[in-house]
Amino acid sequence: MPDTFRFLKLDVFASRLFDGNPLAVVIGAQGLDGQAMQRIARWTNLSETTFLLPPSTPQADYRVRIFTPRQELPFAGHPSVGSAYAAIETGLVDAGKTALIQECAAGLLPVQVIGQGPTRIIHVQAPPARMHALDDARRAQLASALQVELAGDEVVLVDNGPHWLLCQLGEAATVRALKPDMGALAEICTRQHAVGVGVFGRERSGDAAMAVRAFCPADGIPEDPVTGSANAAIMAWLAARGDRDGYGLDYRASQGREVGRDGIVEVARDAASGAVTIGGACVIGVRGELRLDEPTGHA
Repeated sequence: MPDTFRFLKLDVFASRLFDGNPLAVVIGAQGLDGQAMQRIARWTNLSETTFLLPPSTPQADYRVRIFTPRQELPFAGHPSVGSAYAAIETGLVDAGKTALIQECAAGLLPVQVIGQGPTRIIHVQAPPARMHALDDARRAQLASALQVELAGDEVVLVDNGPHWLLCQLGEAATVRALKPDMGALAEICTRQHAVGVGVFGRERSGDAAMAVRAFCPADGIPEDPVTGSANAAIMAWLAARGDRDGYGLDYRASQGREVGRDGIVEVARDAASGAVTIGGACVIGVRGELRLDEPTGHA
């Protein structure tokens, strides 16, 4: 008999299907080991696929494992937001709860739930971030791959679970006009053990304060549509810079228009603790079953 698992595919950071970042979620995945999960993630070929499991600690409401087509991640933003939404929609957690704890490889992360049903907004706290400077040679290589000029204080490597190379480009128009050398970016990310390169600049009109793009060619994702962990890393870096860019404690980021999407990420930082949260809407596009004919291991 084949193993059968409940399966969802949803859009994250969007209230309308096809505007956000797709996520595949396998429900009740304790019958799968890591190798099987990685094979499924390669097969879905989305930027991430998640697997919902019973928690291993009484403090958590559920456990999630997160895979790109190439590797497992300790944390990622849009998979965390989407997995919390899926856990509520499939009855793994009580739909009436407004505060959850997600267990993942990065630790126990608070989740806030606002609203019900189609208007539900999920906010996930990102892991604490650590900043690492890039030397002049690495910065020059990154500038060449992006085909922009980068000063020393406009580039950083941020570790908030995944590692992100971040570049502050000043204006949204510069961000949206980029046509990077994906091969060169993939080499840089591989050398720096980074999941991708995030770039951002200020929006001067519309309902978002910031335009963001995220390039992850080393993971087989040339441009990620909407990226929670990169947006969280940006906010952590802005705080470390003393908020000299003037974005404040909360703002909306626009991401995905360059790849035919229109995602919105709500980004906030607690003034006292420094904790960064990212949030947004979700919409389910597919509900079904994943049937595996091959024997599977255990998670």
